[in-house]
Amino acid sequence: MTAITSSLPTQYDPTTTEGKWQRFWEEQGVFQAHPEQGGEPYSMVIPPPNVTGSLHMGHALGQTIMDILVRYNRMKGCNTLWVPGTDHASIAVSTILDRQLKAEGKTRQDVGRETYLNRAWQWKEESGGWIVNQLRRLGVSVDWSRERFTMDEGLSNAVLEAFVQLYDAGLIYRGEYMVNWCPQSQSAVSDLEVENKEVNGHLWHFRYPLTEGNGSVEVATTRPETMLGDTAVAVNPNDERYQHLIGKTLTLPIMGREIPVIGDELVDPSFGTGCVKVTPAHDPNDFEMGKRHDLPFINILNKDGTLNENAGEFQGQDRFVARKNVVQRLEADGCLVKVEDYHHTVPYSDRGKVPVEPLLSTQWFVKIRPLADKALESLDQHNSPNFVPDRWTKVYRDWLVKLEDWCISRQLWWGHQIPAWYAVSETGGQITDTTPFIVAHSEAEALEKAKSQFGESVKLIQDPDVLDTWFSSGLWPFSTMGWPQQTPDLETYYPTTVLVTGFDIIFFWVARMTMMGGYFTDQMPFQTVYIHGLVRDENNKKMSKSANNGIDPLILIEKYGTDALRYTLIREVAGAGQDIRLEYNRQTDASASVEASRNFANKLWNAARFVMMNLDGKSPQALGSPLAQERDTLELSDRWILSRFYQVVTQTRQDLDHYGLGEAAKGLYDFIWGDFCDWYIELVKQRLRQQGTQSRQIAQQTLAHVLDGILKLLHPFMPHITEEIWHTLTQKTDECLALQPYPALPDLETELGAFPINQDLEKQFELLIGAIRTIRNLRAEAGVKPKTKAPVILQSENPDEREILQKGESYLQDLGKVDTLTIVPALTEELKTTMAGVIGTVQLIIPLAGLVDVETLRAKLEKDLSKIDAEVKSLSSRLANKNFVNKAPADIVQGAKDALSESMHQAEILRDRLKRL
Repeated sequence: MTAITSSLPTQYDPTTTEGKWQRFWEEQGVFQAHPEQGGEPYSMVIPPPNVTGSLHMGHALGQTIMDILVRYNRMKGCNTLWVPGTDHASIAVSTILDRQLKAEGKTRQDVGRETYLNRAWQWKEESGGWIVNQLRRLGVSVDWSRERFTMDEGLSNAVLEAFVQLYDAGLIYRGEYMVNWCPQSQSAVSDLEVENKEVNGHLWHFRYPLTEGNGSVEVATTRPETMLGDTAVAVNPNDERYQHLIGKTLTLPIMGREIPVIGDELVDPSFGTGCVKVTPAHDPNDFEMGKRHDLPFINILNKDGTLNENAGEFQGQDRFVARKNVVQRLEADGCLVKVEDYHHTVPYSDRGKVPVEPLLSTQWFVKIRPLADKALESLDQHNSPNFVPDRWTKVYRDWLVKLEDWCISRQLWWGHQIPAWYAVSETGGQITDTTPFIVAHSEAEALEKAKSQFGESVKLIQDPDVLDTWFSSGLWPFSTMGWPQQTPDLETYYPTTVLVTGFDIIFFWVARMTMMGGYFTDQMPFQTVYIHGLVRDENNKKMSKSANNGIDPLILIEKYGTDALRYTLIREVAGAGQDIRLEYNRQTDASASVEASRNFANKLWNAARFVMMNLDGKSPQALGSPLAQERDTLELSDRWILSRFYQVVTQTRQDLDHYGLGEAAKGLYDFIWGDFCDWYIELVKQRLRQQGTQSRQIAQQTLAHVLDGILKLLHPFMPHITEEIWHTLTQKTDECLALQPYPALPDLETELGAFPINQDLEKQFELLIGAIRTIRNLRAEAGVKPKTKAPVILQSENPDEREILQKGESYLQDLGKVDTLTIVPALTEELKTTMAGVIGTVQLIIPLAGLVDVETLRAKLEKDLSKIDAEVKSLSSRLANKNFVNKAPADIVQGAKDALSESMHQAEILRDRLKRL
């Protein structure tokens, strides 16, 4: 490892620094894991983003949380592995390729499967790394040498083995069931890939006439076109209105088909008319009813959403076009009773973005209950995995309880092709619902099995469908580590330590990983599941493509730097799992909150430069530790900052160990900006000018020691700037901050108790800081010129307070610009009438005689107060005018109210200053 930095420039440039260290870490293999090195393992797998994806703010938050945890535990000495990778995203990639082909006037059937897949792999090589490169911009400390892709050779072998094992165990089967069909992607989608949307639609009421005699029944539907596939009308057998009709028949309008009236307790007599049309091939409830009553199943839909030959005159029409035409025909035939406006829920394909159609289809399914029950047993008996926050445990459990069999086949070409081969020679060369099949690891194995069953002349065709993408990603925690082989990675790092993910895929992904992990490894794939919240926009709304309110993290990275964005996102987290709001100006692409974090980075940079300019070119190691000094040789401020530092070390470790990342970030901010930069550095400036003194040497040691510790504490949050500063500070050419031990409380004890932490001292020092602040405020209020020193009198009846004030006399005089400092137990009556302030139980007096012209100052304050009072009167009068309040725009009225509140506050301050003057 070679030196990267030699000195700090006058200004911090995140663009140069961040790119340099990202390259350095990767080229040097800093984050590469080594199972053989031993130690407590800490492992994590990245939630694989879609290969079609691009970085969004949710990625930025999730990856930052993961990186902080990984960097922290690596610095704690754990044998750490973080596996990166991407998902092949069957539907998303297929959509891209189909769109490209459509622009060429072709379909995938025109080019054939082999050419199509070649194009898919070519697209992946050329464009599929975009999201990975964007993740690199975040500085994630993953082991890039172990990067995986859900369709790479190793993971494909794992998918193949998992399918065969589940099939051989009777947990995968092929059957005809009702599925969610997406006409856009022309594929089945699982219940988890369906988004229910509230829409304003219509409820159509139709009249179905009795076949014999007079009369009819009235039914209602939101999908009129499906009536073409009706095979019954159902009523509740206990509904006295219709009991006499059960067993009779109706004539289905348009189609002229005779259909029965059946009695089924599923029917709610209070809904609509109490009569429901039954379309077994196009509704999940009707499907079950059709099986119970042995009804015909008539499919009226093609896979592309058009109507088929069973729809009669409407054949070939799009489903929504047919809907209008069916209604018109029923109206013309006198069967339309009425149309009502109707607000209801419509299921949409999450991928295809169109309403799904319940469709009877032959598909491959996983028998889910044995897998879900095993995961439930692990949760109920061992609380595994442990959810943070805990409220998500119930959500996860409820989902496992209600899971139904999982449709895993997709009518696509990009993905893992189902390892089933059909003996088409047994069914006239075509794959039918009755064609026998062989499940095997390879075509050669399938052919060998098929010959033993069907003879040497058997002909096989592999199932053209591919597996649901979630099947392969369900294996991700252990397939990425080499399963089904028992690899060193699998032995060392599995089960993983923690999974960090959003709540929206507990059902999509987390449950599938626990079910797959439980079945194939007999262990839950992770010990803890950390569920993070959403990043909401500047109006506290959820970001979405449909709302077009997303915030591009790369824009903010370019403007403020990666570290600034990372720190902002984490500092905003108030409790594990909480949503955060990101300030953002869409006109300027500016963010006040990210700018504040950039300013924090600059504050640290400038403080580090000041410290290093005063270390005489020595590193912390060369200077030695202030903890090695005799305690009495350390000045009050040294012992205070060391105590504060180790308090922060203790609290930060505790926060990070319990997933309090936001709390840890806030604590570090307050300590670094406040205690270290604003106070300790200011307190030691005078000592640093005292050449050749022990006091200067100890100040140097303490500055270097605390700065070195700050960089280590902050590194998981802001890795780039801390690495840059640390290399310059330590002058180390063969080490890396990312691999340094995380600060811990030293094992030091004295006769006075634990050192360096001294809570009593910290409390006492707060009195000094408060006194300095109060002196500065009183000087400003009284108009004392900055360079003018003022006499100060401090009064306290408490002898302990007077003692600490006496010990801090030099600090009070130096930072408060104090001429003479007097500390007394009581005040004279004369002193009680001069400029005064209070800090706790200490009164602080600045005699103004000779410092300022009191009468001139009084006149100025009275003039300012007069102007403010006039403004208050004007605004009050304006707001008392009902015409203004009722007719002016709301933002103008609110602006006037805000201005009045501010003016009244200013007037109160001025009156207080005049009173004390």
